[in-house]
Amino acid sequence: MSKKSELKKAIAESEKEIAELERKCSRSQMALLQAILNNTKHNEQDAQYFRIYTSLIEVERENLRKLTEELKNL
Repeated sequence: MSKKSELKKAIAESEKEIAELERKCSRSQMALLQAILNNTKHNEQDAQYFRIYTSLIEVERENLRKLTEELKNL
């Protein structure tokens, strides 16, 4: 397989991973927002999930930028 097609495949996988992480992150974000709107204490586990998924999304987006730049430079 050529380098270009490998990069395109890696980019597609990275985009899919970001979408999945964002979906998971939005669940915990909704739970936190609901607690704020209801003036109740948020579940610390939801807050931790939100922090983790947000960090993972940032890492994956950086990876996607690198892959895209590498493909562009070919």
